Amino acid sequence: MMESIVNSVKKKATERHHKAEVMIAGEQLRLRLHDAKLIKDRRYHLRTYPNCFVARELTDWLIDHKEAPDRETAMKLMQKLMSHNIIHHVCDEYSDFKDAKLLYRFRKDDGTFPLSKEVKVFMRGQSLYENLIGSEQSIMKVREENGMKYQRTFPGCEMIDWLIQNGEADSRKEAVELCRALLEHGIIQHVLLRHHFFDSNLLYQFRINFRRRRRLTELLSENLQPIQECTDSPFCLRKLNPEPSNSSFLSVHPNKEIKVVSASRRSSVTSLAGGPGSYFSNPPNLGSQPVVECNPKSVLKRKVTNEELLSPGAPYIKKTITIVGDAVGWGFVVRGGRPCHIQAVDPGGPAAAAGIKVRQFVYSVNGIGVLHLDYQTISNLVMTGPRTLVMEVIEAIE
Repeated sequence: MMESIVNSVKKKATERHHKAEVMIAGEQLRLRLHDAKLIKDRRYHLRTYPNCFVARELTDWLIDHKEAPDRETAMKLMQKLMSHNIIHHVCDEYSDFKDAKLLYRFRKDDGTFPLSKEVKVFMRGQSLYENLIGSEQSIMKVREENGMKYQRTFPGCEMIDWLIQNGEADSRKEAVELCRALLEHGIIQHVLLRHHFFDSNLLYQFRINFRRRRRLTELLSENLQPIQECTDSPFCLRKLNPEPSNSSFLSVHPNKEIKVVSASRRSSVTSLAGGPGSYFSNPPNLGSQPVVECNPKSVLKRKVTNEELLSPGAPYIKKTITIVGDAVGWGFVVRGGRPCHIQAVDPGGPAAAAGIKVRQFVYSVNGIGVLHLDYQTISNLVMTGPRTLVMEVIEAIE
């Protein structure tokens, strides 16, 4: 009897996790389309339809931006969003997505998105995630259990304390019920996938990284097992509250100029995926790998001082670059200090499109001189500033 109950929770959590991933991908797409001006008021047959897009134009955009390899795949992706009530035809005359000059709209833009219990739990989980990540002394830390380190974990009892202290719950009972709902909806999980949520010292973590940029093609997989990537992706450039004494990456994206360090004890990792007693059959998508703390080699060929950069006749030029962040971030990593430099750039992100390159030195951020600052302070300036970022950089004359 107990085994059937556990299996039922596993299945429902996996299904709900899939729906959550679709909602996140749909919201990221909506924000990108607004930025690209594909979503706007349009007039058709003497009537104005606010905040809508033309299906054929969207299909073109998906292919141009490499979100879909062809029109057939693009249609399947949009049909997935339609089946999850994320987009719909403006007059609801069509239940499927057609690659034609028809108007569609995101339900979030016209207030028709259904607020079911699942959606409300998802939104609550996302809100808690953002508040926990943004906290100066976050309870989400690297912790060890059974000889293995896990990223951004929290003991169940500390989460209960935090929820009460921050007004998210009025009692421990109410907080436990909330966390159990989050687990059953595939938003949090026990690090070894063996337990439900308890007000104890058991370690838990978020199963969903709400800030990871989704590739739309992931939606075509029912299991939604994306390529493993670190929660501290350097291409997100969000406030991630690293340990004060730790200036290293926990891991890094594949990049020509950054060496990826593979996790050790791989056999121990795979043994957690679905062995006897596991609470979930699927391996965790977020932070299940042991933490690999490494210092990626600087992309700089040699150390450069502020005096050298600013000396008259030095072989450097200053540029002003404006970057408009997207739904994920700005797409670059700052490292070093006094002066800081660009360590990595997402080739498909806003920074690369604006002209940011590796080995450039950061001179100012939104009018504030930063040559004397370290990379953590500069990152905070970026993340607490406006979405449109104005940077002055200094680069070597080739």
